[in-house]
Amino acid sequence: MKEHDSIPTSKVQRATKFFTAGAKVGGNFVRHYAKKLVNPEMDRSELDRSNAEDIYASLSELKGGALKLAQMMSMEKNILPVAYQERFMMAQYSAPPLSYPLIVKTFQTYFDKSPGEMFDTFTKNAVNAASIGQVHQATVNGEKLAVKIQYPGVADSITSDLKMVKPFARRVIGVSEADISVYMGEIEARLMEETDYSLELQRSQEIAEACAHIEKLRFPRFYPEYSAERILTMEWLDGIHMRDFLATNPTQEQRNEIGQALWDFYDYQVHVLKQVHADPHPGNFLFLEDGKIGVLDFGCVKVIPEDFYYRYFQMHNPEFVKDEEQLLDLLYELNFLNSNDSEAQKKLFFGIFKEMIDLLGQPFHNEYFDFGDPAFFDNIFKLGERVSKMKEVRQSRSPRGPQHGLYINRTFFGLYHLLSELKARVNTGETNLKL
Repeated sequence: MKEHDSIPTSKVQRATKFFTAGAKVGGNFVRHYAKKLVNPEMDRSELDRSNAEDIYASLSELKGGALKLAQMMSMEKNILPVAYQERFMMAQYSAPPLSYPLIVKTFQTYFDKSPGEMFDTFTKNAVNAASIGQVHQATVNGEKLAVKIQYPGVADSITSDLKMVKPFARRVIGVSEADISVYMGEIEARLMEETDYSLELQRSQEIAEACAHIEKLRFPRFYPEYSAERILTMEWLDGIHMRDFLATNPTQEQRNEIGQALWDFYDYQVHVLKQVHADPHPGNFLFLEDGKIGVLDFGCVKVIPEDFYYRYFQMHNPEFVKDEEQLLDLLYELNFLNSNDSEAQKKLFFGIFKEMIDLLGQPFHNEYFDFGDPAFFDNIFKLGERVSKMKEVRQSRSPRGPQHGLYINRTFFGLYHLLSELKARVNTGETNLKL
């Protein structure tokens, strides 16, 4: 993949890139409708492919918060056209990397040394590049290390980037202005934390130590002496990503064991630690030769406030949600319903959220749950598609749902997706949930 020798860092440079991408998308629409005059039966697939290519190319040059948002949206299969989903998914594994001279400059800034002076060996080419930073392999005293270096200017540009990408995100996702404003604030807060590698180092060590008892999991060792605010060094784990693991045709027993480890990992974080690795996309896990799964990248961690935790997870109690009066009160408390809703809105949104709670809570309502059952995800996608097309939902001017719920929902949906890909049957009845 071609390396980038520079990255736009000023607001003017980055705004110009966004404007250029917008102009290309506008041109794609003009060409699409010109062709449609000739062929009225033509669908949007070619337009979506062209737009996805142009937008991803621009975001790849910018990197940072905008590219991270594209990666997040690629995990939401029910809100993106397939062309966008497939293209944006590349940000999970292989965004275009930066060239070596820019990496040296970062090391000089924080250590006053080049990588060659700090390590016995250091790969000049990145072995992996994503939205916030890229990884190089190094060695010290025979130890193989993974060195993550943050892209220049990412932290300083998050706020302005999200403001510029907000109209696009709103149009593609199809939510109200009120919703997108609330959620963008939460996304910005998490992304700012994700650019602080000193905080990531602390959280990585804390969560790895707390979850060391969970079988089948493997956490890398971390090296504070080779880490800084924008550089994070850890043990290199040799393994393969999920898509390559599944290509080896693992047995159902192997799928179930790994699925159980992932479920137990997230269950323990959410219900015991009250903080959770909130970026469960496939690029953050490695499948190791000894049958364990390596857990990577604790940059995105959601700390769960105690009062929110108690109210939110009452929805996982099937006996509680059967009482519609209790559920109604809870939906008001969590801002799914608003005091200024009309009776028609109250009835509509109560029905929508009750259906969502019943569907997404199914794994918690059974001792064992088969995530390989395609009907479960089909029903989730159908519900999401149906709701996204409702005019009353799209035109709602009140935000729906708690700000803290954004990353919790994302975490569970990402976990469900991983377990679905594994086709794992998991014991979900023995949970650490205590209310």
